[in-house]
Amino acid sequence: MRTVWLPTLALLPAIAFTEWRFTLTTEHFAKRRPIRIALPVVCMLLVASMTEAQEARPGVDWPQFRGIGSSGIAEGFATPVRWDLDSGDNVRWQSQVPGLAHSSPVVWGDLVCVTTAVSDRGNDRLRVGLYGNIDPVNDDTARRWEVHCVDKRTGANRWTAVAHEGVPKIPRHPKGTHANPTLATDGTHLVAMFGSEGLYAYDLEDGTPLWSKDLGILESGFFQAPTALWGFASSPVIHDGFVIIQADVLNESFLTAFEVASGDEVWRTDRDDLPTWSTPGVHVAGDRAQVVVNGFRHIGGYDLRTGRELWRMRGGGDIPVPTPIAWNDLLFVTNSHGPASPIFAIRADASGDISLDADASSNEFITWSTGRGGAYMQTPLVYEGYLYNCRDNGVLSVYDARTGERMYQQRLGDGRTGFSGSPVAGDGKVYFSSEEGDIYVVRSGPEFELLAENTLNEISMATPALSEGVLIIRTRTQLIAIGADESGR
Repeated sequence: MRTVWLPTLALLPAIAFTEWRFTLTTEHFAKRRPIRIALPVVCMLLVASMTEAQEARPGVDWPQFRGIGSSGIAEGFATPVRWDLDSGDNVRWQSQVPGLAHSSPVVWGDLVCVTTAVSDRGNDRLRVGLYGNIDPVNDDTARRWEVHCVDKRTGANRWTAVAHEGVPKIPRHPKGTHANPTLATDGTHLVAMFGSEGLYAYDLEDGTPLWSKDLGILESGFFQAPTALWGFASSPVIHDGFVIIQADVLNESFLTAFEVASGDEVWRTDRDDLPTWSTPGVHVAGDRAQVVVNGFRHIGGYDLRTGRELWRMRGGGDIPVPTPIAWNDLLFVTNSHGPASPIFAIRADASGDISLDADASSNEFITWSTGRGGAYMQTPLVYEGYLYNCRDNGVLSVYDARTGERMYQQRLGDGRTGFSGSPVAGDGKVYFSSEEGDIYVVRSGPEFELLAENTLNEISMATPALSEGVLIIRTRTQLIAIGADESGR
């Protein structure tokens, strides 16, 4: 790890606040929330330091949930169409992962890393599918919260770190786990978020612990049934030397930035929102860097450098899960639960309260929207000019991303299985994974064309990673690497 010393005061603001993300707001945010900026950052008058991060390589590195910029896209390599785990066709390797977790793989260089929570009792119970049970699972035996990194070429274990041991502090959803958030890395640091069990940073190369933070009890549960605690799911995002955490919970919601090298808190902005399970997104245009966050009452953007609110809107669903995504000068936000299931296409230069008037579908800052059909679990993606939005029942709707015109609607699967993992895309193909472990390969474009349906032979709740054309998929028990054959199929 290399440290660069910057002895000029003029450089301090750029160093201290170069990370940004997305946040969603609501009507209950009529008054601005207080912002607290850490005193040590303000008082760094003579010397500023930061650990030098590396630049993510498009198509190769997949550093966070949904890859670079949360886009879900990795280009430049042939990606597979078909594979067969029984025969081994197009299967590069399989690597067992103990415990239970829905965190997605991240990839940097020759490492693939995931988190897990390992029970002393053995395999935890997991119930997938389409159902309405909200009763939490109270796991009352000890667990180990772990980080596992394997070799990208072979799947062989490179290092394992135990972050925490103990009985879970809050219950989980019967479809969830105690290790839902995906890791984030800048090529030097690897950051793991385990909700109420804490925030941890490691040296990516060898797993050396760097720092940890206790963020307290984070009560992630359904606001209409406060005893239905379901577990934390928002993943960390690293940008320009800072770690952003969105913690919309029942007790005290907040958005915060930490210095990735030291773990020092840079700023914290209180949020008056109900629990969400969404990971923030990041968008930079010129000198405007913002954090964009999904929410129930508060969809909006915050200044990366200060945590100051830039814009807000209301009108979302009441259990927000999808991550906001960016495409050119537009931000896309969707969620679906309760009376609302919207999709919004929002100008990235939005300012103030941009909420839609009754019966309106657009305004100065909202280019287009639809009030129904938004995604509940999956984060959509924009690929080759089209917005792919898949609901938890497998109904896929594809829109012209610029105009909102719907190109087609098609059901994936038989309607009896759920879809929780988000789509990823590359080489003209979009990959959708069902909870039962079926992967649907769809050709990109304005018309539906199913190229293949492949099975993983077991449950898969996590979003795949895509690196150098290789799909890296997490199932209930293992990581699987799948690559195209010599013909590019």
